[in-house]
Amino acid sequence: MKRIINQMKLRLPAISSNEAVARSIVSAFIAELNPSVEEIGDVRCAVSEAVTNAIVHAYPDTWDGEYPQIYISVRLYSGRELSVEVSDNGIGIEDVEKARQPMFTTAPSDERCGMGFLVMESFMDEVTVKSRLGHGTRV
Repeated sequence: MKRIINQMKLRLPAISSNEAVARSIVSAFIAELNPSVEEIGDVRCAVSEAVTNAIVHAYPDTWDGEYPQIYISVRLYSGRELSVEVSDNGIGIEDVEKARQPMFTTAPSDERCGMGFLVMESFMDEVTVKSRLGHGTRV
């Protein structure tokens, strides 16, 4: 059985500049596993895509007051394994299977290419998406 050797939770406002912050913090945190440069790059790309998707799609309306939040949880396991979860409390995804199809986007006017989940899947061994309308998404 895998044993958790370390874990962290991070909460950031859903603003575009925090995509780089999330990527940097997660890559620094996983250094404990002694990853290769390629492995670090893979995790950085997947985290960037997940956080960017949450910023762009979870909270499409303008808001007053505090920024909505993005949550990142990272667990390091024995055997050099890790899990990274990016979640939000946004609008949710109506049809997850449809959203996972290449070229599907809910923001075509923003010149989005609809490749977010495909990009994440190309860098990670497994990508799971759970979403509830009106409650948010967890990747």
